[in-house]
Amino acid sequence: MTNLPLQLHKLLIKENKTIAIAESCTGGLLSSLLTRLPGSSKYFILGIVTYSNTAKEKFLKIPKSILLKNGAVSEKVAKLMAKNVRQAAKTDFGIGITGIAGPTGGSTQKPVGTVFIALTKDKKVICKKLVFKGNRNTVRKQAALKSLALLKDLI
Repeated sequence: MTNLPLQLHKLLIKENKTIAIAESCTGGLLSSLLTRLPGSSKYFILGIVTYSNTAKEKFLKIPKSILLKNGAVSEKVAKLMAKNVRQAAKTDFGIGITGIAGPTGGSTQKPVGTVFIALTKDKKVICKKLVFKGNRNTVRKQAALKSLALLKDLI
């Protein structure tokens, strides 16, 4: 796949930092990449897959009004996913990923492959809107790897 998970593994342990992740379209792939190495329990505190709007409301405390107004695939929701999972787990970093992996579900404004990745650290929240090409598995993999790259830059 890539050596990014190993690089982050070493970096997070060296820096003594912790992380929590809220995933939607990646379905746990990012959490899997970060926990596949022995010793990941030193930094990986929580990974949650909130695929439905109901799960985002219940477990991540995202107001229904925001989901209805912005849509689950939006910058606002990705930022709240990252912020709220980080607060719940009391970690140094939080990541929120939401998107449309396909093959259906896209629109003119948000085509298949649209993904929002948000990261939080201290009071800083960043969010990237990306549009990946490829099939469902390719979009999911690209989103997870891009999340790792963004995390590495944030550390």
